Amino acid sequence: MSQTHKHAIPANVADRCLINPEQYETKYKQSINDPNTFWGEQGKILDWITPYQKVKNTSFAPGNVSIKWYEDGTLNLAANCLDRHLQENGDRTAIIWEGDDASQSKHISYRELHRDVCRFANTLLDLGIKKGDVVAIYMPMVPEAAVAMLACARIGAVHSVIFGGFSPEAVAGRIIDSSSRLVITADEGVRAGRSIPLKKNVDDALKNPNVTSVEHVIVLKRTGGNIDWQEDRDLWWRDLIEKASPEHQPEAMNAEDPLFILYTSGSTGKPKGVLHTTGGYLVYAATTFKYVFDYHPGDIYWCTADVGWVTGHSYLLYGPLACGATTLMFEGVPNWPTPARMCQVVDKHQVNILYTAPTAIRALMAEGDKAIEGTDRSSLRILGSVGEPINPKRGNGTGRRSARKNARSSTPGGRLKQAVL
Repeated sequence: MSQTHKHAIPANVADRCLINPEQYETKYKQSINDPNTFWGEQGKILDWITPYQKVKNTSFAPGNVSIKWYEDGTLNLAANCLDRHLQENGDRTAIIWEGDDASQSKHISYRELHRDVCRFANTLLDLGIKKGDVVAIYMPMVPEAAVAMLACARIGAVHSVIFGGFSPEAVAGRIIDSSSRLVITADEGVRAGRSIPLKKNVDDALKNPNVTSVEHVIVLKRTGGNIDWQEDRDLWWRDLIEKASPEHQPEAMNAEDPLFILYTSGSTGKPKGVLHTTGGYLVYAATTFKYVFDYHPGDIYWCTADVGWVTGHSYLLYGPLACGATTLMFEGVPNWPTPARMCQVVDKHQVNILYTAPTAIRALMAEGDKAIEGTDRSSLRILGSVGEPINPKRGNGTGRRSARKNARSSTPGGRLKQAVL
């Protein structure tokens, strides 16, 4: 796991990199030797309502561990991900959505996403959700999941996204632990041609006698499947958003105000809720997205992570959107209905940057040439791997075959030195 493998970057990629190895090494040393100056400079990647004067305030003393970033600054995540792009790039595609069914896809511009987020922010306020309240989001990989998350951030509510593959028991546990006031879900999800009973799972979760905080359930109609309905509690997404105003002023949030809770998977015991605050988190997500993936305006970026995981929060949505990028959200799986589906998506949308996991790579390699059959993949420039170590031979082989030519691969883990990340 500690091995480092270095490979030459193709000249056509290296020549246009945002940062060369020498510049990176200089920045890395500064991050170690003078972190206040380094992170003070990185903080400028965002727009601040109240500019920060303090960069970091940390203590690791026994019994007094305290870590604060930009604590006297105020900002709003949704404004950084949406509003600041509207004047010059409002018509740029923010999200490309590729459905489980390859015939279903759509492009959503920054202006359209901003409108929907403002409408949903007003919907949340109309339902009595206020700054500091927790909202549970249990949704499929659809753009409305991003709308819900950004709307929470816009009004200062704390979102708790629950992976759509979790059971009713897991959903109930997270709702109870976080005292969520509202649940946002869909009638069903779709994955590899199969329906996932999300609303039924929520109904079952809310039958737990220890769930006492939930007042409403907002339901997105994804498939039109039959679901049970509880009057006064259950509300249709479309009915709410259509009558809401598209005008909303974002809440000024202190950099240390809570942004979201995300629970650990529970593989090593009871799931633990990890609270992420606003300023330091977004500086980190935006900075690492920009430099690790060498993002240039106009690039099409695809992170295959589910929005229910922290990689999905940071590198499917918040990091890319803060940088004004076009991010691809994929509802399906990489090897359905054909082993070449992932490469077909790359070709269809001319993806330049692909961020995935060794699990997906291994699944595709098991298919051999079927995984690339009939595809070109020449649009790819950067390949990133995350989540677990990857065999260098596997990673390099996948990079060559998936990208066809002239792509830079980042393995293992897609990570630079930790101090900078």
